Amino acid sequence: MEVKVAKTAGFCFGVQRAVDKVYELLASPDARIYTLGPIIHNETVVSDLEQKGVSVIEEQDLDTLKEGTVVIRSHGVGRRVYEKLKEKGISYVDVTCPFVLKIHRIVEREGKNGSHVVIIGDASHPEVKGICGWCSGPYTVIAQEKEAEEFFPEEGKSICVVSQTTFNYNKFKELVEIL
Repeated sequence: MEVKVAKTAGFCFGVQRAVDKVYELLASPDARIYTLGPIIHNETVVSDLEQKGVSVIEEQDLDTLKEGTVVIRSHGVGRRVYEKLKEKGISYVDVTCPFVLKIHRIVEREGKNGSHVVIIGDASHPEVKGICGWCSGPYTVIAQEKEAEEFFPEEGKSICVVSQTTFNYNKFKELVEIL
C-alpha cells in the first residue's frame, strides 16, 4: 500500500515556528521555560514539552514568576501582557504568528482612527482574546448569525472587520454579508 502525505499536512507555519522555538530554548542548560497557555492545541506535543521541563502558565501566574523565560504562543496576547512582562522584568520570547500580529496592528490603528472593530471569531479562543487586547476603541466579537443581525454600530462610525485566523472562511463570509 502506498501512503501519500499531503503537502499541507501538519502544523501551520506559525505553530511550527512556535514549537520549534520552545525546543530550541530547551537546548540551553538549566533553562526554565514557561509557555503562556499551551503552546499548541495538541496534547502529545504539550505533554512531551512538559516531560522536558516546560511549564504551562496563565496570565495571572506572571504576578508570582521570579525567573525563567516566558514564551508567548502563536495565538498572541493583548498589550497588557507585554506591559506586565516588561514591568516585572520577565524575560520572554514572542512567537506570535505574523498573521496574528498583523491583525493586532490593524485593530490598534483602526481603533485609534475611530473605527468600531468587529472581530469575527470565538470570544473564548486565546487568539481572539489577544486581538481584543489590542483594540484601542470600541469592539464587538461576533461568531453567530444572531450576533451579526443584532449588531448596530454607532451612527456614522466606520467599521473594521477582522477575523480569527482559524475561523471557518465560509462562516466568516456569511457573517460579513449580514453585517
